[in-house]
Amino acid sequence: MKNTVLLVLATMVLFACTQKQTKLEYPVTKKGAVSDSYFGVEVADPYRWLEDDHSEETAEWVKAQNKVTFGYLSQVPYREELKERLSALWNYEKIGAPFKEGDWTYFYKNNGLQNQYVVYRFKTGEDPTSAEVFLDPNTFAEDGTTSLSTLSFSDNGKIAAYAISEGGSDWRKVIVMDTDSKTQMGDTLVDVKFSGISWKGNDGFFYSSYDKPEGSELSAKTDQHKLYYHQLGTSQKDDQLIFGGTPAEKHRYVMGYVTDDNRYLVITASVSTSGNKLFIKDLEQPNSKLITILADDSSDTQVIDNVGTKLYLLTNLNAPNQKIVTTDVNQSTPENWVDFIPETENVLSPSTGCGYFFAEYMIDAVSKVFQYDYDGNLIREVELPGVGTVSGFGAKKKDTEIYYTFTNYTTPGSIYQYNFETGESELYRKPDIDFNPADFESKQVFYTSKDGTKVPMIITYKKGIELNGQNPTILYGYGGFNVSLTPSFAVSNAVWLEQGGVYAVANLRGGGEYGKKWHIAGTKLQKQNVFDDFIAAAEFLIAENYTSSDYLAIRGGSNGGLLVGAVMTQRPDLMKVALPAVGVLDMLRYHTFTAGAGWAYDYGTAEDNREMFDYLKGYSPVHNVKPGVAYPATMVTTGDHDDRVVPAHSFKFAAELQDKQAGNNPVLIRIETDAGHGAGTPVSKTIEQYADLFGFTLWNMGIQSLNEN
Repeated sequence: MKNTVLLVLATMVLFACTQKQTKLEYPVTKKGAVSDSYFGVEVADPYRWLEDDHSEETAEWVKAQNKVTFGYLSQVPYREELKERLSALWNYEKIGAPFKEGDWTYFYKNNGLQNQYVVYRFKTGEDPTSAEVFLDPNTFAEDGTTSLSTLSFSDNGKIAAYAISEGGSDWRKVIVMDTDSKTQMGDTLVDVKFSGISWKGNDGFFYSSYDKPEGSELSAKTDQHKLYYHQLGTSQKDDQLIFGGTPAEKHRYVMGYVTDDNRYLVITASVSTSGNKLFIKDLEQPNSKLITILADDSSDTQVIDNVGTKLYLLTNLNAPNQKIVTTDVNQSTPENWVDFIPETENVLSPSTGCGYFFAEYMIDAVSKVFQYDYDGNLIREVELPGVGTVSGFGAKKKDTEIYYTFTNYTTPGSIYQYNFETGESELYRKPDIDFNPADFESKQVFYTSKDGTKVPMIITYKKGIELNGQNPTILYGYGGFNVSLTPSFAVSNAVWLEQGGVYAVANLRGGGEYGKKWHIAGTKLQKQNVFDDFIAAAEFLIAENYTSSDYLAIRGGSNGGLLVGAVMTQRPDLMKVALPAVGVLDMLRYHTFTAGAGWAYDYGTAEDNREMFDYLKGYSPVHNVKPGVAYPATMVTTGDHDDRVVPAHSFKFAAELQDKQAGNNPVLIRIETDAGHGAGTPVSKTIEQYADLFGFTLWNMGIQSLNEN
């Protein structure tokens, strides 16, 4: 039988009287006398020493903090029960859509609780049940902490190059293998970061990386990205530098990819996470020079396909919601662009396959898809299985089969094969999972933020829920970097819903749900809009009696961790529990670590000017923890190998909270070892993390036990 939380008022009153938490004894975190001066203002940074990830002192602090954290979590009586339910629900076969390379058809598969997905293959045209294991990342490391991040095949499918991440780091190794014999060939490439693998025919591939930084590879600044070409059979030290490395013009993100017909190399170069320059090179002409399509980074523009010299570009230049334009490679600057699929009031995210364009639009964070031919004629609107999110519709131009995945908050991802000639969708693979979507529902609402802006939010819960203000609720948000939160199924959320919990996702400004204008409205000196949107979402849930402050948790990761940190320090009365994960929490120094300087488009930096410094300091979570304030029960989470948002952010924030917290609400930091920013985390670690998160949350809401329904 499935578990649920019985929120019987009398029980809760009794438990509230008996569960009196005493203030925890935290490890002593020493304070240094370090400070920085910004425009004549001295800002103390007493925990600067925690930035040193090579320090034995930092390592001892991590051990001491984890000891307190796991000691606290051990008292949660249903922690193991949550872990068992998460494991049981997670334990179903998951299979990805098939794709063809050479003579083989490949697909990803996880039997249920495998730490990493396995790559299988079968001879195209033969029985899929004859599939063999091609690549098993579970064999890379005994504890499952080495993951497969990228897999790319040569044009004829005879050779594959794949990138692996060790311990969750963004630094990668690239291994080349013969696909027939499944044996490694040539040298392993090392020190590769933020890179794709794009083949030039069958002879070699393009990849990107930084020079290895001085000091810690997990935290030292990396801001000079470069594009290389690796010729098969040669050493990495002989790889050709294609783009980047000019001291006078640094680009923090450089990517190169080859068009489907192998004719052109496309290069994008950026100094931040938004906006890029665009170049193209004719690979059929050995000594051809780079052609500049865009010389500035005022837009996000990329080449998505070509037919001969005719280019198809996706751009938001003078089109905040994006459009597709065409141009000739020899006259490719913006004044020569011709609209192909014009901008609409909804955000466009296209893909290509089987000789067609598939234009996916977000309409209030929900997908609609339209099929076009290469002359720009609308073929049809694709009839989708329901209201939710689709992904896929990507294939090679010569392919004859195309697939997509459909999901929402209550529907596990199902794969459909799409007939591009008739427009019919046929269910290809539906997961066999012990979860009944019919028992739950999602409702989209629009609430009003502080300045009058209407913001969408999707609330998911068990049918028949009583709006009595006592439902344990997780409010999730992100609100940054043009990232859109669209409905998708997650086992962890399903377990939360089974326990009678409410799960709400707010589509805050700073995201991409309504295009570039929505994104810009949550950046730099407008970042407070994001926090106001999240606060208004919480107030809506409380006003509508979904929950109350005693039963509300707020959660977010990375930029969403910043969101949680800012909101809990601005409105500590609003929620019972705060769960900031791998957060950007020191807004005065974030740009000094790894590739953090590239986030300045969204945040600005403290060195920009006095106004920007004052603004950042005004909401930076590390700098806005005040003594004598009762902050919510907080569990900060991070990974010791996170080299994107370095764990020092979380370390400092936890230290500040522990030092200044008034009252008895616990402040814990859970530091995962051999784990990074999140990608590639083993299933076993993920299950343990969610059992701890949910256990901590329910325990601090006064939930004494999980009862049989």
